[in-house]
Amino acid sequence: MPIPRVVIVGRPNAGKSSLLNMIARELVSIVDPTPGVTRDRVAVITDLDPPEGRGPRKPVEIMDTGGFGVYTAEGRRFDEIGNDLAKLTPEIEAQIAQAVAGADLILLAIDAQAGLTAQDELFATMLREGRIGSRRRGELGRLARVQVIATKVDDSRWEPHAHELSALGFGEPWMCSSTTNYMRRDLVDRLYAALPDPAPEDDRVVRADLRIAIIGKRNAGKSSLVNALAGEARVIVSEIPGTTRDAIDVRIEREGRSIVLIDTAGLRRKKSFQDQIEWYAFDRAKRAIARADVVWHVIDATEKVSQVDEQLGQLVNASFKPCVIVVNKWDLAEGRPTPSGRTVSTEDYGDYIAKELGGLAWAPVAFSSAATGLNLPALVGVSFDLHAQASLRVGTGKINRLLRQIIATRAPSDKLGSHAKVYYVAQVATNPPTIALVVNRPELFTVNYRRFLVNRLREELPYAEVPIKLLVRARKAADPDERPGRMVETADVDPASALSESLPEGMTDADLLASMPDDPDAYFDDA
Repeated sequence: MPIPRVVIVGRPNAGKSSLLNMIARELVSIVDPTPGVTRDRVAVITDLDPPEGRGPRKPVEIMDTGGFGVYTAEGRRFDEIGNDLAKLTPEIEAQIAQAVAGADLILLAIDAQAGLTAQDELFATMLREGRIGSRRRGELGRLARVQVIATKVDDSRWEPHAHELSALGFGEPWMCSSTTNYMRRDLVDRLYAALPDPAPEDDRVVRADLRIAIIGKRNAGKSSLVNALAGEARVIVSEIPGTTRDAIDVRIEREGRSIVLIDTAGLRRKKSFQDQIEWYAFDRAKRAIARADVVWHVIDATEKVSQVDEQLGQLVNASFKPCVIVVNKWDLAEGRPTPSGRTVSTEDYGDYIAKELGGLAWAPVAFSSAATGLNLPALVGVSFDLHAQASLRVGTGKINRLLRQIIATRAPSDKLGSHAKVYYVAQVATNPPTIALVVNRPELFTVNYRRFLVNRLREELPYAEVPIKLLVRARKAADPDERPGRMVETADVDPASALSESLPEGMTDADLLASMPDDPDAYFDDA
């Protein structure tokens, strides 16, 4: 049974983005009083709770759309370099039409405080007459329902104004306020009742097999990649930099597996941000990385690697997410002459990327083109492989033996000749692979030594192309009866308290303890 799709439409500043965020119970769509902030279709899959807890939870896809009609604010028609933003209006309205055509339920958002405007009436007429998108879905041509939502009904004083919207002919309006949450529960209950009951196998949280966050600087071709993979103009592609503002989820199917592509705003240096909206877009990009399984760091092959590309690489490094460096527009760069007179090849460009983005040396490089479809299926396959790598778990015994060998070859020490001792080591989490060490002196494990240790672990463990997270913490105060060379028992180490400050997200002390073996041979104490 497909997930029902609810599409929110209306004129600019009618409260559509706030309505989506309120229903989804998270900050998905950017909310700002500037018209035209939302340009593409912004979608999220969430679950609706039943009224009074009686009934199954219903999965639903909620989709926000751009404002219909006036696109730009007064004095804001042109961006900082003179591009006419009004040129995007046909693309925005095409996105609205496609959203309407794929909707099971259409929520027409109207600002109750502003009252019914000529734009609202025009848009309602167009929906009724089928002049924007087609409301008929499926083989039987079922007509999608239009439900008016009176937004910004902050309290009971605005309810009479909301009832005036019945004049549009779509029945009694539903009321709500995303600012005060007035009548929020009533709206969600009505929406729940309007959706079909889920089939038994769908009575659960809907998840994708893989989530891919696509990041990069402006005009690197991120939206073109999404459209090429989706097989349709799912997001707006324009030569105007900064067209994409939100992080946009696009769900596709490949060989029976579901994939969510998260298209993010093209970024530039923070000092060049023009307004608060760009800060919101940057925040959405960080959130997209956080909820993704794999990141595509898109590089424009026709331009030099920039400071923004390097900063995004650092962002990926800090997230510990598997990453593919996607060299896009390769069809335009391959064969070009270099300053030395040679033609550009994948080997040369790969060496260039390794030099400029050294922090992502572990990440595979893929050469692609959204225009020609070069390597796009292979790119998806590599992403699944990376996610599988990051999901592997290695036995404690194997890691212990490997670390014993590494430390025997090169142990961390200080200028006074003091050596570190490792009391416990184990993999405590996956995605990312997280290896915990309990040691006597964490300060001896310097940044350089940790880098050496991670590189050696990557060589020997099945994590050749994914980041490894290393946790190094001191054990509790030493037992006065401890003797040199004595195996340390679990009670002495107390690894849960030693590592609790750096546990992987969602992991508790009990989870950490449960992951540790009872076999005393799994612990060692090497100089």
